[in-house]
Amino acid sequence: MNDIPTRPAAERDQGRQLREMNEALLVSSVHQHELTAQAEQATTALRESEKRLAAELAATQALQEISTQMIHEGNVEALYEKILDAAITVMRSDMASMQILDEGQDALRMLAFRGFDPAFGKIFELNGPDTRTSSSVARRVGQRVIVPDVETCDFIVGTPALEDHRKTGIRAAQSTPLISRSGLLLGMLSTYWRQPHQPSERDLRLLDIVARQAADLTERKRAEDALAISESRYRRLFETSQDAILILDALTGKIRDANPFIEQLLGYSADELRGRELWQLGFFRDKTASQVAFLELQEHGYLRYEHLPLETKSGQQVEVEFISSVYEVDRKQVIQCHIRDITDRARLERQTQEQAAELIDLHRRKDEFLAMLSHELRNPLSPILNATHILRLQKDENPLQQQARTVIERQVGQLSHLVNDLLEVSRVITGRIQLNLERLDISGVVEHAVESARPLIERRRHELFVMLPAEPIWLQGDAARLEQSVVNLLNNAAKYTDEGGQIWLSVEPEGAEIVLRVRDNGVGIAPELLPRIFDLFTQADRTLDRSQGGLGIGLSLVQRLVELHHGTVAAASTGLGQGSEFIVRLPVLRSPERQVNMTSTEAAKPAVQTWRVLVVDDNIDGADMVATMLQMSGHQTRTAYSGQSALEMAVEYQPDFVVLDIGLPEMDGFEVARRLRQLPQLKDVRLIAATGYGRDSDRQRSKEAGFDYHLVKPIEPEALQKLLTLTAQERAEE
Repeated sequence: MNDIPTRPAAERDQGRQLREMNEALLVSSVHQHELTAQAEQATTALRESEKRLAAELAATQALQEISTQMIHEGNVEALYEKILDAAITVMRSDMASMQILDEGQDALRMLAFRGFDPAFGKIFELNGPDTRTSSSVARRVGQRVIVPDVETCDFIVGTPALEDHRKTGIRAAQSTPLISRSGLLLGMLSTYWRQPHQPSERDLRLLDIVARQAADLTERKRAEDALAISESRYRRLFETSQDAILILDALTGKIRDANPFIEQLLGYSADELRGRELWQLGFFRDKTASQVAFLELQEHGYLRYEHLPLETKSGQQVEVEFISSVYEVDRKQVIQCHIRDITDRARLERQTQEQAAELIDLHRRKDEFLAMLSHELRNPLSPILNATHILRLQKDENPLQQQARTVIERQVGQLSHLVNDLLEVSRVITGRIQLNLERLDISGVVEHAVESARPLIERRRHELFVMLPAEPIWLQGDAARLEQSVVNLLNNAAKYTDEGGQIWLSVEPEGAEIVLRVRDNGVGIAPELLPRIFDLFTQADRTLDRSQGGLGIGLSLVQRLVELHHGTVAAASTGLGQGSEFIVRLPVLRSPERQVNMTSTEAAKPAVQTWRVLVVDDNIDGADMVATMLQMSGHQTRTAYSGQSALEMAVEYQPDFVVLDIGLPEMDGFEVARRLRQLPQLKDVRLIAATGYGRDSDRQRSKEAGFDYHLVKPIEPEALQKLLTLTAQERAEE
């Protein structure tokens, strides 16, 4: 076998070394390539960083420049351009715009733009709430809106707005709301790019700074515009005001300006007034008085004189209203004075005051006349009424006499009612009705009222149906005034219901109220009369025969009396011929204490008591008729026709009662009463005032003079007898 030749070991080592060197060279080449690439990347990153730093530096410089200019620049429009340049810089955008909210048109109105041709301003001049733009959407959602690409934006694609964006070269956009310091939307700051773009968070944070400055600028612009408008309006008012206006320096008090009307009022031109003080024009007595007023104005900020006499340049006397106040203009205080000519008004005021005084005097004299008239009417009525009462007591009266007496009684009653109504007119108008409040049962009041109204109801042959509650219902009220109210309602129903009609009166509780209804099937109330049925002197149409009569104050009096008792009264009627209904509501008295019903119709019958009575009246017929009527009731009587004879007879006769007329000649009843009270032997005598004067003031005066009771003529015989009976009860209880 032949041996295979082999390479020497040295040759093999050289080959291995050569391979290792080649591999090392290859690795070195790769490392060198990687290092080169890394160096290139670092260089690129460094350049980008330098660009960002340069951009941020430029943005910062722009922001600082805007801040400085906002402090010193007076031209706001020039600052808008600076704002837009700063926005383009910080956002590295191609275009920018600024819009302001126009509340009148409910739209964003273009204020300024950069980077666009003029067509952009026309296309996007007004962006309403439904416009498909980033700014309109940002307004609706209340926050920034970014559109990276209009070609893929949901609210732009498929709408005419996409073509508008293409025309103006907008491919990407963002809109940031401009918010005032108080949180109100002022407008919108938008930036645009010609290529798709997504702004970085860093850029947006810088933009927020620009937006804050833009908002402050917009708010400043609004304030300046409002101030300019305000100043323009003020100047227009100042120039056209029909009041004279003076502007004074707050430090010196000298006139700085005057409107044209001052010359029309005082005769001085504005040039003549400048530099002068108010006291030199007669507004104050002298310089000292002017300085005192000036100090008061500075302390309180306001000064007013209602009626200030002035003398014009020509010497004419005028009367003015002077109002002065302090306010601030350009951080300086000034004084504004309004001077209004009230010469004619003051003259009319004086005339009105004089007329009012005359009316008050006329009203007083009217009251005095009514009181005197009622007194004079009552004087003859009293003896007539007593005479009819005496005739009624005669047992041998034939039918003709009875008929004549009944007519006289009825007509005297009607005359007495009219006289009482006449007096009530004054009380109703002046509100001088006084209530004597007590706890009472409404049923007793109604029963008394029914008895009082029954003669008229029976005379007209009406049917009266009365429904009262089974249990007492307590009120706090004046029994006499409540009875008067019910009587007036019943009389009203009787008068305005044809003879033979029907009247219903009911009383029932409803919750915390008592409800009293008076209903009739009479003539009803016309719709046009119903709203004023409770007005004073209101009546339905009068017939020629005056069958209804009256003075037209009954219902008005009812309303006033019910309201004084904290109640209400209402009228209802479905029309003429349909009857009417009056509804009175009064508050119920809760949890009444146990007591006697003072208005019950069942009075305890006292034992018969005979009294010694002295009747004093200068009307001889009146005195004699009262005395005769009392004698027929079992009393002993004497009569006197003057004050002096009454004093003498009272000492001799020692009466239990003195029925004393107040209107006596020479010595009136008040003086007679005072002298009787001074006599020890007459300390127990009861004095009854018999008078035609029935006002509250008359009753008070008689009480002060010493009278125990006050009866108004014509005196009902039953009322006088009841008074004597009650006195017997009182003395029995003592």
